[in-house]
Amino acid sequence: MKLTILGCSGGIGSGRHTTCLKVDDDILIDAGTGITTLSLEQLLAIDHVVVTHAHLDHVLGLPLLLDAVGEKRTTPVVIHALPEVLEVLSTHMFNWHLWPDFREIPSADAPWLKFDPLQMSEKLTLGTRTFTPLPVNHVVPACGIQVTEAGDSLVFSGDTTSSEAFTEALNAISDLRHLIIETSFENALADIAQVSKHHWPDSLAETLQELRVLPEVWITHLKPGNEAAIMEELRAAAPEWDLKALVQGQVIELSGT
Repeated sequence: MKLTILGCSGGIGSGRHTTCLKVDDDILIDAGTGITTLSLEQLLAIDHVVVTHAHLDHVLGLPLLLDAVGEKRTTPVVIHALPEVLEVLSTHMFNWHLWPDFREIPSADAPWLKFDPLQMSEKLTLGTRTFTPLPVNHVVPACGIQVTEAGDSLVFSGDTTSSEAFTEALNAISDLRHLIIETSFENALADIAQVSKHHWPDSLAETLQELRVLPEVWITHLKPGNEAAIMEELRAAAPEWDLKALVQGQVIELSGT
């Protein structure tokens, strides 16, 4: 399995793109502006989107994806997410006001879009890959995502601050090879991070201290222009970890070995 990083920034500007991860050629995790880096042919290959939460920087590509390739498809694109997340998308995005409801286009019997509710900890198997929502701590209903194939697991935190439940879930994954986890703000902006329920370097360092597993850790969702300062503070706060910033265009592989 190959995970391609289409977007991993906490904002836009100077070539940055917000969260969108591509699993092999047919699945997306979130659909931020990173989706715009795909060609029309690559967009057409996307059959499933697993969504962590409904904030705009993670879902704004969904209506544009359907608009670009819906009529060219023979099956609907399926969005998998917590029921609360799907309710937000239904009420506030695919509502005939902000955007047409592609669950009814061209007809309710043959739509371009389908919603699939996914309960916390419920496993979703797509081909040889299994996706499991994990509990996190954000200002809106949200989950992290565990991706497993052939005895290897990768976890993407989505947006979160410190979460005992998330840490416990990580410690229960014996085959955890990669952890992609957010850190959005510098320590000086910890008050903003706390209100918006994001990590800052000192809070992530505390989470890492609680881990009994030893995955490779990648940092995502860094605020534009503050990337170097956040990473410097992270490395100072958690010197025992080889922390690396996730990079747009990067490919992470699960080999099953």
